[in-house]
Amino acid sequence: MRNQILKRGASRRQTASQSDRPSPRKSVTGVSQSKAYSSDKLASYWRHHRASCLDSLARLLAEPLQSLMTVLVVAIALALPVILLLGISNLQSLSGRMEASPKISLYLNVRARDQAVEQLRDRLSGLPDVERVEFISAQQALEDFQRSSGLGDVLASLSGNPLPAVLVVTPASVALDSVALSRLKTEFEQEAIVDSVNLDMDWVQRLQQIMLLSRKLALALAILLGLGVLLVLGNTIRLAIENRRSEIVVIKLVGATNGFVRRPFLYTGGWYGCLGGALAVVLVYLGYLFVQPAVLKLSLLYQSEFVLQGLGLYGAFKLLLIGAVLGLLGAWLAVWRHLAQIEPE
Repeated sequence: MRNQILKRGASRRQTASQSDRPSPRKSVTGVSQSKAYSSDKLASYWRHHRASCLDSLARLLAEPLQSLMTVLVVAIALALPVILLLGISNLQSLSGRMEASPKISLYLNVRARDQAVEQLRDRLSGLPDVERVEFISAQQALEDFQRSSGLGDVLASLSGNPLPAVLVVTPASVALDSVALSRLKTEFEQEAIVDSVNLDMDWVQRLQQIMLLSRKLALALAILLGLGVLLVLGNTIRLAIENRRSEIVVIKLVGATNGFVRRPFLYTGGWYGCLGGALAVVLVYLGYLFVQPAVLKLSLLYQSEFVLQGLGLYGAFKLLLIGAVLGLLGAWLAVWRHLAQIEPE
């Protein structure tokens, strides 16, 4: 009996110890439940993103006139600086093709021999910063001056030709800045048969300053209009928040976080920015189509190969991206400021 009692006690202790150990099947089930919970939470997160995106677009389409006015304001604000920058870029491209590029005139010594002049011309033509060298003889210079000045009778009465022969150097496009032109002028002055060198820098400097000023004005305009877009979208999102105040209060009462409440308004701002950017691309392209025929006719009249540069696919993508970023930023600023003021009592 005693042995049976001892055996029963030992078996009970063994059973109790086995029951205290965690079941492997239960542990595996807990891990799988945790993974399932995380997966469901992530799926719910993305479902709310998708629902917020579609719901915000549906709300925009439900009020077409108000949405169209806001999108038009964003589109015009984005298109104006882009059109101005494209115009400046085309002018810079055209300036490199203009025949009125800066010329450097080398006035030669009257006693210079023809062979020395020809050698100097060949040597200058081989320089990388020189595009073309034109020789104007003294007689040709006199005839040109007679035609342009109207003083043919006076010049004909002179005993000799007072004008020297000239080498007219046209710099290459890589040497159109003032520093490179001044360096070329200094090099040409060192030539033995050159008496003087004349370089007209005024119009080059004026053109560079005008281009620089225009680009700065375009950037300043872009910044101001970008701030205007932020203000317009911020005010639009603020009105949307006020219209949905009661809905926001109810959602917060049941435990919704600020991120949950903020998400639809951010998508609304993003939609405004994307649609405004897309409409801005259309406006820029319409402006390009409007100007292109006139530019083409002007190029044909001057026998030029200049082609008007448009926005391009990459430029259109950047404009869409800028619109989306401005829309999200404007919405975030409005939500950050006004959403915190709405709390359930």
